[in-house]
Amino acid sequence: MSYLGIKCNAVIYNTMIDGYGKAELFEPMEKLLSEMIESVTCLPDVFTLNSFIWAYGNCGKIERMERWYEEFQLMGIRPDERTFNILIRSYGKAAMYEKMESVLNFMKKRFISPTVVTFNTIIEIFGRAGNVEKMDALFLKMKHEGMKPNTVTYCSLVNAYSKAGKLSRVNSILRQVENSDVVLDTPFFNCIISAYGRVGDVDKMNKLFLLMKEKNCEPDNVTFATMIQAYNAQGMIEAAQDVESEISAAKDSSC
Repeated sequence: MSYLGIKCNAVIYNTMIDGYGKAELFEPMEKLLSEMIESVTCLPDVFTLNSFIWAYGNCGKIERMERWYEEFQLMGIRPDERTFNILIRSYGKAAMYEKMESVLNFMKKRFISPTVVTFNTIIEIFGRAGNVEKMDALFLKMKHEGMKPNTVTYCSLVNAYSKAGKLSRVNSILRQVENSDVVLDTPFFNCIISAYGRVGDVDKMNKLFLLMKEKNCEPDNVTFATMIQAYNAQGMIEAAQDVESEISAAKDSSC
């Protein structure tokens, strides 16, 4: 295939396939794969595989995802670490937790070590599902296997504990992070500010907001919206208006 006189190579094919997959345009995506298979110099590879299973897995078409995974195996294309992470994410999104864990076990049998991304994905999935016990077990397993948690890990834990009403666990996470060398960022502070704001602990929320600034983490729209919502919920209308004024002042200074 050529486009505007440019002969396509494997990189161009894979880029187009990935784009079609993300747009859920499956028919042209599969047509491009057929062209790759028929070609001599642009055969499918693991990048093609990953784009296909991500496309179907992301929209919940699990059977088609599994079928294409098998098809690529028959082509002699071996999965990589990202392939398994995509499968885990797709099964988790579809609440197929047994299959998700079977992928993790299969990785170990293939001597493919789970990464921080792998554990973060599973921790987030169980956290969103409200399975705090399973999430905690995986967090401990992650650390036992020598994986260093990052802010993504801690955000998932904080969100899960907050939704489960386990504020003492949120306090524990905050202490762990403060005593570690994890580089704190705005998304983490947004998570923890939201946790305290949700339960009406505006004093703790305000202290975290000040700490956020001390750590040179720039508050964003999510930060301010969270605080305004917390103040309004507690009937602290003046405090909410002060935050709104701060937002307006920041906009004016940037103009």
